Amino acid sequence: MSSVQPIKIAILAMGGEGGGVLADWIVDMGEANGYVAQTTSVPGVAQRTGATIYYVELYPAAQAAADGGHPVLALMPLPGDVDVVLASELMEAGRAVQRGLVTADRTTLVASTHRVYSIAEKSALGDGRVDSGELLAHANKAAKRFIRFDMQQAAEASGSVISAVLFGALAGAGVLPFARAEFEATIERGGVGVKPSLKAFGAAFLRAQGSTEEEAPAAAAMPVPQPRHPAVRALVERAQRDFPAEAHYFLLEGVRRLIDYQDTDYAGLYLDRMAAMAKLPANDDGRLLRETARYLALWMSYEDTARVAALKTRATRFERVRGEASVKDGQILAINEYMHPRIQEICETLPGGIGRWLMNSGLPRKTVERFTQRGRVIQTSSLRGYLMLRTVAAMKRWRRSTIRYAEENQRIEAWLARIAETALRNPDLAVELAQCQRLVKGYSDTRERGLRNYDTVIGAFQRAGATLAPATLRELRDAALADEHGQKLQAALARHALA
Repeated sequence: MSSVQPIKIAILAMGGEGGGVLADWIVDMGEANGYVAQTTSVPGVAQRTGATIYYVELYPAAQAAADGGHPVLALMPLPGDVDVVLASELMEAGRAVQRGLVTADRTTLVASTHRVYSIAEKSALGDGRVDSGELLAHANKAAKRFIRFDMQQAAEASGSVISAVLFGALAGAGVLPFARAEFEATIERGGVGVKPSLKAFGAAFLRAQGSTEEEAPAAAAMPVPQPRHPAVRALVERAQRDFPAEAHYFLLEGVRRLIDYQDTDYAGLYLDRMAAMAKLPANDDGRLLRETARYLALWMSYEDTARVAALKTRATRFERVRGEASVKDGQILAINEYMHPRIQEICETLPGGIGRWLMNSGLPRKTVERFTQRGRVIQTSSLRGYLMLRTVAAMKRWRRSTIRYAEENQRIEAWLARIAETALRNPDLAVELAQCQRLVKGYSDTRERGLRNYDTVIGAFQRAGATLAPATLRELRDAALADEHGQKLQAALARHALA
């Protein structure tokens, strides 16, 4: 029996990234250079866009003939028995490590360091992102050799796709018994997108042979705003003149955000509120002022139907979608939005008197509910759909007269008053209280759940008073962000006898 083993390669890629093309290239290259090759794929539907594991085995044809027949090649990668793992995204590399496909005595891991966040990461109430640094550390420890860089960026720079970059990095790694010319000849035989694919291949080949470490981005200095509008310039000058330098970044970002959200008067209200906070004696290190500035700006720019409509019809959003879809000149892009506003959101968008009348009416309310109960698909890339949402976005002009505005401002003022009162006795606790705004986010049902959790945490805070330990309030807040059903929050409240 021969001691020669097949070359075993696992490719982990998501839908649309060319994982199948990459596997076919490897097979074609092997067969063109005297190897028996086999590829299989196992699709998955539980990941971001349908992640698939492609598996390739290569065996020398001459050795197969010497063995007296065709080699028996495996259909699936086995833990601890893979020579090369190619991952199109950092989480895919983590999945390969978790499955045991990457081993320190054998496996060369080639992976892109960019992230495509999973549904679980995106839908988390708090920051649900997996730490990229930890993923890199685990992968580096698990692999015999780890080649990594942002391959998505490299693909975009060359006008190609990430499969060509992975192919180039594989060639540069030098782990397969093929010369660079044989890799390039494989791309040329494909006959599709040859020029950009070769460009991406070449850049990745050189990158793989050089440093495998990501270059640390240089720290960019915060640009000094130079607004031309007199009212905006006055707000910027006020923020820079009346507040300590360590808070300028958050204050200026807050001003920018609230002008975009409403107008300069609304941004002026933001600075008025922050001026009262700046007078508190607990701002020695500036932390309370920075955290309050950050979360006050977020709360004051709460999402209502006018805001959602404005964001969905921005030119920058259309440009971003065109870029993500790689739309070329002459191609037509259609963007369909699923809109399902409840009667409550509709009433909150109307001027207060009309909104209250509709909310408490009989037949008019039922009529509106009947038209909106199933939701609608609106094509914002069409003139009709675009103008419909722009009309909703224009309703921000009477936002200050709406029921929603009054309710949000009442909550904001109560939150600021609690922070100010707490800061006099326990500054660290006041910082944790300021960060509780993280619970109040999103739109529609998501926001209602967040508000319930916020009210529950604030209720526990009020029962305990300023004697509550900052770490305990932080634990309650993190528990509220951990699951949408509130079970972990209730367990934390019971643990601290605050239920």
